[in-house]
Amino acid sequence: MRLHRLSITAFGPFGATQDVDFDALSSAGLFLLHGPTGAGKTSVLDAVCFALYGAVPGARQSPGASLRSDHAPADLPTEVQLELTVGGRRLEVTRSPAQPRPKKRGDGFTLEKAQSRLRGHDPERGWQALSKSHQEIGEELTRLIGMSRDQFCQVVLLPQGDFARFLRSDAEARGKLLGRLFDTRRFAAVEERLAELRRGGEARVIAADERILALAQRIAQAAGPAGGEATPIAARPGEPGLAEAVLEWAAVARSTARERLDIAHRVLTGAEGRQRTARHALDTERELARLQERYEETVRRAAALEERRPEHDRCQEELERARKADRVAPALELREEAELAHRRADAALDRARAQLPSDLADAGPDQLAELERRFRQELGGLESARRAEARSAGIDGERERLERESRADDATVRDADAWLAGWDAVHAGLRERIATAQEAATRAERLAGLLAPARRRLEAALRRDALADELLAAGETLAEARERALDAHESWLGLRERRLRDFAAELAAGLVDGTPCTVCGSAEHPAPATEGDGHVDRATEETALTAHRRAEETRARAEQALGLVRERHATAHAEARDAAADGSSAAAVADGEAQGAPGPSVDELRDTVDRLAAEHAAEHLLAAGTHAAREALDAAEREHADRLELRQEAERRAAARTSRREALDREQTALHDELAAVRGASGSVAAHADRLTRRVELLAEAAEAVRAERDAARRRKEADDRLSDAAFRAGFDTPEAAAATLLDAAAQRDLQHRIDAWQAEAAAVADRRAERDAREAAEQPAARPSAAQGAFETAEWLLREASSALAAADQRCGELTRLSRQAADEVRRLGPVRQEYERVARLAGLAAGTSADNERKMRLEAYVLAARLEQVAAAATARLQRMSSGRYTLVHSDARTGGRRAGLGLHVVDAWTGSERDTATLSGGETFFASLALALGLADVVTEEAGGVRLDTLFIDEGFGSLDDQTLDEVLDVLDSLRERDRSVGIVSHVADLRRRIPVRLEVVKERQGSSVRHRL
Repeated sequence: MRLHRLSITAFGPFGATQDVDFDALSSAGLFLLHGPTGAGKTSVLDAVCFALYGAVPGARQSPGASLRSDHAPADLPTEVQLELTVGGRRLEVTRSPAQPRPKKRGDGFTLEKAQSRLRGHDPERGWQALSKSHQEIGEELTRLIGMSRDQFCQVVLLPQGDFARFLRSDAEARGKLLGRLFDTRRFAAVEERLAELRRGGEARVIAADERILALAQRIAQAAGPAGGEATPIAARPGEPGLAEAVLEWAAVARSTARERLDIAHRVLTGAEGRQRTARHALDTERELARLQERYEETVRRAAALEERRPEHDRCQEELERARKADRVAPALELREEAELAHRRADAALDRARAQLPSDLADAGPDQLAELERRFRQELGGLESARRAEARSAGIDGERERLERESRADDATVRDADAWLAGWDAVHAGLRERIATAQEAATRAERLAGLLAPARRRLEAALRRDALADELLAAGETLAEARERALDAHESWLGLRERRLRDFAAELAAGLVDGTPCTVCGSAEHPAPATEGDGHVDRATEETALTAHRRAEETRARAEQALGLVRERHATAHAEARDAAADGSSAAAVADGEAQGAPGPSVDELRDTVDRLAAEHAAEHLLAAGTHAAREALDAAEREHADRLELRQEAERRAAARTSRREALDREQTALHDELAAVRGASGSVAAHADRLTRRVELLAEAAEAVRAERDAARRRKEADDRLSDAAFRAGFDTPEAAAATLLDAAAQRDLQHRIDAWQAEAAAVADRRAERDAREAAEQPAARPSAAQGAFETAEWLLREASSALAAADQRCGELTRLSRQAADEVRRLGPVRQEYERVARLAGLAAGTSADNERKMRLEAYVLAARLEQVAAAATARLQRMSSGRYTLVHSDARTGGRRAGLGLHVVDAWTGSERDTATLSGGETFFASLALALGLADVVTEEAGGVRLDTLFIDEGFGSLDDQTLDEVLDVLDSLRERDRSVGIVSHVADLRRRIPVRLEVVKERQGSSVRHRL
């Protein structure tokens, strides 16, 4: 990396723009940056760092500090521009920090954001813009330089004070500095990651141990008393041996449980034998008690049976008499039926005689039958009279119907006459209604012809008003386009004129020695024209010409758009004024509008449309009644014809009814004479026939009642004879005695059931008396089933207890086996986890320096930094030996001091004494050139670490005042030797003697208006 040029504006102590030409300063290889204290020597280096990284070195990047110069005018922005070559590319980076600037409008200031610009130089195209993004520029420069800001400040700017402190500091402070320079955060991340893995593995091991302990607790609960015989587990979660102790303890618990299970089996076998013995004894006692009780019950039942024997004999005798009486029962039933029939016949005869006349009360059946026959003959002779009477009634009904029809026809004639009286007026009104509807249809058609044009004029007026606004906007757009086109044209002409003024320089740029000039033809070009200030190239002119043409195209489009809008507006204006109806053209309307003759307004046209629409709706509604009026006229004419026809038919029916009424009167007179002779004292033939029919029925009923009464008396007499004969044959003295002994079927069944029950009980008692085992049991002592029951219940309880104990022991063994299997599975799963944890813990301990295998207790990051420090010490020794005339050598030490960790020790070996001592024991001058050698060595190592990026410009800040003349010469010789690698070294110092020794200088002058720089070449 080589710096070429630095431009500082309003930065730090510099109030104006200051330019630093590093190319001129680097020509001698060694230059001096000097000036009084506070003039701004370090600010030059800050500007370089700010240009590259967007920030000054960390020590001077205090919170709230501003990079803007207090000496700068308000309108001069702070800016740093650095031109450099890095990675084979020529770059220019410009940065401006966030800073206040005056407001463009009004008073006061506004905060302007930070800005960055990066340009690259191309030999053919010159400077080309690359980026304006802070992030992109920062990433690109960091990639090309290969160092972070901290590394750059330590390697390129070489702050001597920091390295003097580095020599005197302890291992921890050195580790922080070296960690920033060599970026060993990845190794610290490895340590943290290993520690995290160790903690995670430890957590998983502890969790698995806790699960195993939980299973051990469950095993202890399942083992019950057997678990107390095993040795308790003393290991804690995470400790080695816990899993094996749990498995051993579980095995002891399972063994004890199995022993208790075997004991429970033997106890259960003995309890089952005792229970079977007690069960047999209980069954024996119960059977003895049952037989003894059965025998006693048989004795009691035999005694009770003898007590019921008289009742059994009585029931049996009563049942036998009832069965004899059953043979007389049919004769008794027949006698009762005959007696009942005689009583009913006698009652019917009394009722029939009561309805006969008194002279027939004692008449016999023959006399009554003769009277019935005579009355029936007289009733048959009344049939013709009935027909005559029915015809007479029919004639009366027909005459009533004719009267009703006559009244209805009279009403029809009166209604027709009343309707026909107003026919002329109704007919004329309907024809007038049709004429009015036809006239309304004509008016509605005329109004429809007026309404459509009125609506079109209204729509045209609305478009006209809308297009008026568009016309105004199009005019303003055209004016703006014309103004922009004029400005673009003037800009293009100005640029073209400036290019033509310097066209000779543009032609001179293409001249080549030995090639004839295209203007003069000379092959020599002693004084080619050069570009003046504000030179315009061809690309700029063409850009301006393109902008001019685009502005002209925009103007043309605006004029075209204005013409279209104007034409549409004129058309709408013409339509609104009904230009078509007047026969005028749109151009004429436009001329009239231009002369101040506006068309009708939208409100006027809307009122006209509303009025025409209302009138059209009214007339259309009236015209819609034409069809209804015609239908009403047709219906009225049809009704007129119908009513005329109805009146004529009513008159014809009235004449026919008159003839029919006369014929009916004649027939009715003849029938009345015939019926008067037949009816006699009755009101009608039917009444006379009803009286005769009633007499016939009474006589027939009375004759039948007399015959029925005589038959019933005969049958009763025959039933009495048969009943007496049946009672005698059944063994009864009288029929009454047989009737008293007679029982119904239910009573007989009840007696039979009693007899059967007694006989069954007698048979059962006889069977029981024949049982030998019951008699033998009765001869034995009384049974004691309660005592046997108690013994059995005790044996049963002992059996249940033994069964429960066996089930519990078996369940305990099964549960212990299952839990032991789970514990074994957990232990197997824990094995790989614990191995992984032990491996990670061992690695984490080694990386953290806490492991016993790490003899020097060095952390991984410290180990890497120690290797880097060893490289730095070797590189620094090459220069330190020249500065100290071969006396001192820097060596790395990994020895521990006190209780601190080893790895970052730095010692100096004194060749004069042969001793090795700490760098903190060096004197001030020795510390300076040792720190300088260390800084240069560190620069070499960091450069190599960064990928071999060449650092062609270095700065060394302060410390030279502590050297004597000889040492200073040796140091300057070492610095001067850096030129062999085509490097330039800038020494930042205010030591006066250096001005004599270093001729090339950059002086920083402190003034009231702000500092400035001066080149001393």
